[in-house]
Amino acid sequence: MEFLKSLEIIFIASAITVFLLHKLKVPTVVGFLVAGIVIGPFGVGLVEDSHMVEILAEIGVILLLFTVGIEFSMTRLLRMRKAVVLGGGIQVAFTIGLTALAAYAVSGLLQRSIFFGFLTALSSTAIVLKMLAEKGETDSPHGRIMVGILIFQDLCVVPLILFTPVLSGEGISAAEMAETVGKAVAIITIVLLSARWIVPGLLHRVVHTRSRELFIITLMLMCFGIALVTYEFGLSLALGAFLAGLIMSESEYSHQATSDILPFKEGFIGMFFVSVGMLLDTRYILSHFWTVTIAVLFIFGLKIFTGTMAAYGAGTPLKTSIHAGLGLSQIGEFSFVVALAGQSAGIVSEDFYQVFIASSVVTMITTPFILKGAPAAAEWITSQRFVRGGAARIKTAGVEQNARKGVEDHVIIVGFGLNGKNLARVLKEAEIPYVVLEMNSDTVRNMKKKGEPMYYGDGTSSEILRNLGVEHARVLVVAISDPASTRRIVSIARHQNPGIHIIVRTRYLAEVDDLLALGATEVIPEEFETSVEIFSRVLFKYNFPGHVILDMAEKVRSGSYEVLRNVELPKRHLFERCEWLPDMQIDGYRVADASGMSDRTIAELQIRKRTGVTVIAVRRGAEVFVTPDPEFTIKGNDILLFTGEREKMMEAMEYFKSLR
Repeated sequence: MEFLKSLEIIFIASAITVFLLHKLKVPTVVGFLVAGIVIGPFGVGLVEDSHMVEILAEIGVILLLFTVGIEFSMTRLLRMRKAVVLGGGIQVAFTIGLTALAAYAVSGLLQRSIFFGFLTALSSTAIVLKMLAEKGETDSPHGRIMVGILIFQDLCVVPLILFTPVLSGEGISAAEMAETVGKAVAIITIVLLSARWIVPGLLHRVVHTRSRELFIITLMLMCFGIALVTYEFGLSLALGAFLAGLIMSESEYSHQATSDILPFKEGFIGMFFVSVGMLLDTRYILSHFWTVTIAVLFIFGLKIFTGTMAAYGAGTPLKTSIHAGLGLSQIGEFSFVVALAGQSAGIVSEDFYQVFIASSVVTMITTPFILKGAPAAAEWITSQRFVRGGAARIKTAGVEQNARKGVEDHVIIVGFGLNGKNLARVLKEAEIPYVVLEMNSDTVRNMKKKGEPMYYGDGTSSEILRNLGVEHARVLVVAISDPASTRRIVSIARHQNPGIHIIVRTRYLAEVDDLLALGATEVIPEEFETSVEIFSRVLFKYNFPGHVILDMAEKVRSGSYEVLRNVELPKRHLFERCEWLPDMQIDGYRVADASGMSDRTIAELQIRKRTGVTVIAVRRGAEVFVTPDPEFTIKGNDILLFTGEREKMMEAMEYFKSLR
């Protein structure tokens, strides 16, 4: 009963705090942390025994990493190997080394200085991933490099714990270390191989039962079971959960798994943040204010620097690297695990532990605000003259030397994802000149070998856009997943070329108005286009002619979502009366300007004789000609409305196309 009472207090305090802070536009993560500070043993003391809360918090972290693993499939993880291995390796090595040097200069204690580097090297996977997910930036350039570095940090938890006894002087034999590492490699290999050979068949049998309860139980079994197995072999629970998610990501049931597990994750992850808040002793901060302040400033400064250098060293543009460095500047939840190992080994004194806890929680609380201001901060830093003239110039050298070659009336494509790739393929077929700007150095290198006019660089740089010939380009297409960068690119391009046609792909409908205000000519939101595709297919199933559906789609696109509220469709009396003719179909065809149908009569075209369909109406601009006679002359851009048996309709379409 005492546990349930504590649980209810946590829920009440969290709900009230998050609600009040939400009114002030403060992130929910901060609300949970503040709630933990208030109700914890160092606050008003409403919850004194935080042990059970810590268990629930551990479950939250496991579920979070499980869902992250589902989102990051093995294929996607392999594509990110540069960010994981190179970016993560640089960040961890630099942070440990520089922290140890600074701490040794102050304390003169080598072992404790190195261990302080261990604690500082790790960032908060839970906070960063939650903030990225809430902002829809997990797949953005800065999101990908941050996630890659975080994955490497989580992999480093085990070796850091293994080396902790060595620092204490207790030592660990080479055989014991080799055995532990061997177990870790073996269990990871077995888990990943099961993703191909065992799990798909098991999930298929479970889904075949059509029991949602059994499916959810199986998910929980996989998540916690693999986490427990990895823990027993010396790895972390969170890493096991991440591996379980990777296994699930290779299945066709991954989306359903994410949907079913999400409510559990959100509830338990809130517990994690509350438990972290409970650790903070506000009295200790007040009595050691300057010590904690110096520690916090040191952690922020060092980690922003090492995070930026790691991302930059992995081939990320400077602005994105600074953004990533700011996002990774806090202490992570797994640092607490390493700190406990240090306490057990006698490396960490009680006073050192309190400074670490206080500074860690403070960095976590401020992280949401830092991430919120990171785009503007990165933009300001990279806009400074000394930065532009230094490292930024190195990154744009390829564009400066190669792109400015007198290309005019061309298309500039920013981003070479699926949309950018398809557009480039079409432009090449149509022999329309284009250049591509991409921030993935591996993609640029591979595609340039294939002859693509592709350059590496950040589109938010006015200098790079100028070197791509934006002043003389006809069209700019922005097809990237970074909302802040998209807005900046649109603004710069419109300023440099007031007459350029700017087409922007965005993820959400809410971003349309802002982008149009900044100068975009057309904005295509993915969720909006999905709705257009859906209603088009529904109207088609109800026998609306093709040109009516196209007109409706154009009206909706031109008037944005407002049109959907006051939509006016042609009356369906004709079609309703024809529903008793199941083999009849009505469709439309637009005659091209240069078509062989233009300036010819219906009789000359012999439409009925050749195809078996009958032209029942012709639309020319705003004028409609109903039941035209055989001597009616068809003009370019006319829309023919014709009817006939279903098998004849495709013959008519093929005939019309053959006359182009």
